[in-house]
Amino acid sequence: MDEEKYIAEYYNNYDEDGRLTSKYGQIEFITTMNYINRFLKKGMRVLEVGSGTGRYSLEIAEKGFQVDAIELIEHNIEIFKSKITENCNIDVRQGNAIDLSCYNDETFDITLVLGPLYHLFDNNAKKQAISEAIRVTKKGGIVFISYCMNEATIINWGFQKGNILDGIKDGIVDKDTFKCLSNPSLLFVMHRKEEIDKLMEEYDVERLHFVATDLFTNHMRNTINDMNEKVFQTYLEYHFSVCERADLIGITHHSLDIFKKI
Repeated sequence: MDEEKYIAEYYNNYDEDGRLTSKYGQIEFITTMNYINRFLKKGMRVLEVGSGTGRYSLEIAEKGFQVDAIELIEHNIEIFKSKITENCNIDVRQGNAIDLSCYNDETFDITLVLGPLYHLFDNNAKKQAISEAIRVTKKGGIVFISYCMNEATIINWGFQKGNILDGIKDGIVDKDTFKCLSNPSLLFVMHRKEEIDKLMEEYDVERLHFVATDLFTNHMRNTINDMNEKVFQTYLEYHFSVCERADLIGITHHSLDIFKKI
């Protein structure tokens, strides 16, 4: 499968932990954990699909929760397992987001899918991953799915980095709509909010939040990295005050769809 080959090559040489622990990268992590913490209750069982090197799973397990994690890339699993302490109740296994048959129906209180939809280019595969996440979640349970967004890529990769004309010429940016026309060799698929809404129409779920997890952050990385702690905390306060505003969500690099299984 070409998608898996490209993804493995990318993550074998990528420092995901470094991204989430850099000052600007912390904002996506802090925001996502803020929303996860709103729903965590004692005794809950959590599944992370596409767990990477375990940044979120480990954080949740350290709080005393039972965590199951499934990850595609063996390199990531090795790093993840090396960080598990005796305080963590975590089961890590290798697998794919579109096939969670190793888990029974309605097993988990919270299911996190914080990366797989970045790399699924076929609509049927996207729907299969969403369906599987919902299937293994208990009725009344909460599912978190993250996406990479189109406009941030057009602004950053296209205009700021000077790739827009080549992108149009090479057929990876639509010249009329400026929609990114990604393919597996480009690794990431970009979404617009209306596409995510359309994708979710067939599911018996209730959306609770749609969050811009980094919003303006990646557009001003150097500014954020240079902030002192007081200014950084003020920026976080501002970020949380606007990160669900419908008129701003499209500019984020990463979004988070949070919904309840009915």
